[in-house]
Amino acid sequence: MALILDDEGTLVRDTAFAFFREKAPVTALRKLRDARDPDGFSRALWKEMADLGWAGFLVPEEHGGTGFGMVGLGQVLEAAGSTLAASPLVSTALIGASALVLGGTAAQQQAWLPKLAAGDVLTALAVDDDAHHAPARVRLQATRDGAGWKLGGEKRLVLDGHVADLLVVAARTSGKPGERAGITLFLVPAGAAGVQIERTWMIDSRNAANIRFEGVSVGTDAVLGRVDQGADLLDAILDRARVGLAAEMLGSAQEVFNRTVQYLKDRKQFGVPIGSFQALQHRASEMFCALELTRSAVMQALGAIDEGSEELALLASLAKAKAGEAFFLTSNEGVQMHGGIGMTDEYEIGFFLKRARVAQASFGDAAFHRDRYAALSGY
Repeated sequence: MALILDDEGTLVRDTAFAFFREKAPVTALRKLRDARDPDGFSRALWKEMADLGWAGFLVPEEHGGTGFGMVGLGQVLEAAGSTLAASPLVSTALIGASALVLGGTAAQQQAWLPKLAAGDVLTALAVDDDAHHAPARVRLQATRDGAGWKLGGEKRLVLDGHVADLLVVAARTSGKPGERAGITLFLVPAGAAGVQIERTWMIDSRNAANIRFEGVSVGTDAVLGRVDQGADLLDAILDRARVGLAAEMLGSAQEVFNRTVQYLKDRKQFGVPIGSFQALQHRASEMFCALELTRSAVMQALGAIDEGSEELALLASLAKAKAGEAFFLTSNEGVQMHGGIGMTDEYEIGFFLKRARVAQASFGDAAFHRDRYAALSGY
């Protein structure tokens, strides 16, 4: 695909950046954090996002969405990342919509997608049984129970799990942890008997939860996709999540770079701006190059989703790895080049460093994706 936006994409991008700058700046995240808000985001603001159509960008028109596509949603996610906006965009507009569109039956899609597109339902993907991302190592058990299934086990660090109405749960219906065969995805209402949700307070103020399933009963209509063959569907959902998160990370990293360059222009030492020092120019140049490479990788991966490219898995891992490395670099350099004030909580640059550390690990860090890229390439 072309690595530039058309007129519609540019309009979405401009609208999203203006929206988040005005209504969800970093000060809003700070307020949510300091107040220990039980939701961790503004439901009124989320409704505004849904009214703009963003919750339904991946939802087909026949189910109340716009079907605008992943390139458009990527622009919204990048804008959200630039202000560290707290919202269910990743967990619901991206992951939940993808899961239902890719694997849902007609009945499941009709039941959930219109509500999702309207902003009335929140979703969460419960995939990892441990703190580290390893989608094939599913241990949570789903056993036959009459005409349905019974789920037992625990999921860790479920993004937006504490506010979700509907959980997409990866369970093992056969085989052993580490095996791709035997994984099945289930749609589980968060309020179902036996579901116990405990919110985690993350260092980056992003919302997550640990969730226990104790004898949770669901019917056969809760199966998303096919029994024992959910690994491919899970990979497809995760690849979309990785690309979307990479777009958000790109927005955050770009904002760090912009703030740092401005500080280098404003801060003076020995009577001149510190940006005139060659050593700092070299460091800023390295940040710029990392961001440009990441932007190309992210745009290519976003387009691959809309085009149904067979190279999506490769491009998703490439984008997530590059975004993780770029965000790590820029957040480190940003804090250091801001000097002592960069280490204080009063200065916002530190919020980006904290977000970088959590985002790097979410859905696989750079090492995970370099290894996956190599394996997919036959090495």
